[in-house]
Amino acid sequence: MNPEVVDQFKTHLGANGLPYPIPIHPNLVHLTIALFILGITFDFIGTLFPLQKPVFKFLAIPANRSSFFEAGWYNMIASSLITIFTVTTGFYEIMLAEPLTGVKSAWGLEGVETMLWHGVGGVLLLVLIVGMTIWRGFQRYVWDRDDAQQVQWGYLFSGLFIIFIMFIHGTLGAHLAAEFGVHNTADMLLRLGKDPNLLLR
Repeated sequence: MNPEVVDQFKTHLGANGLPYPIPIHPNLVHLTIALFILGITFDFIGTLFPLQKPVFKFLAIPANRSSFFEAGWYNMIASSLITIFTVTTGFYEIMLAEPLTGVKSAWGLEGVETMLWHGVGGVLLLVLIVGMTIWRGFQRYVWDRDDAQQVQWGYLFSGLFIIFIMFIHGTLGAHLAAEFGVHNTADMLLRLGKDPNLLLR
């Protein structure tokens, strides 16, 4: 990308290196992760419902199998929609990022390498989450429409694998903030020679 275009985005930046006080991307990331994990969890509960039914009955919890599958489906849709905004804000905020140089993460990566892998991972996760939602839609409306078990075991285990990828990807994001000071307000103030204790009250 043309450096002059990127510089236009850098007007009126705050102490965190962004034109707004709180980074948007990390907040959306947590929403994406939570919705996806909830979607897979509800589908697991729905799939294992016959084994858990006595427990719900004993605890006097009025639960039925289809409700868990409903919750799983709508959480997956929400996760897909939010992930589009998560990746979009991530790329905007990464354009404004200035990671510390001469520093290596716990995984032995430099700041730019970490940003590159985090960006590629974000796009990969977007494709996987949307793909899982489409797969879930086919299971719900086409393949297993008349089946009591609405999801396949392959779908559930694929969801667990994606959650593992999210863990790795999230760790890279944590390295960017904690080790390279990307959009970290206190870190940016220290780099400018100011005292965060006085300015962040």
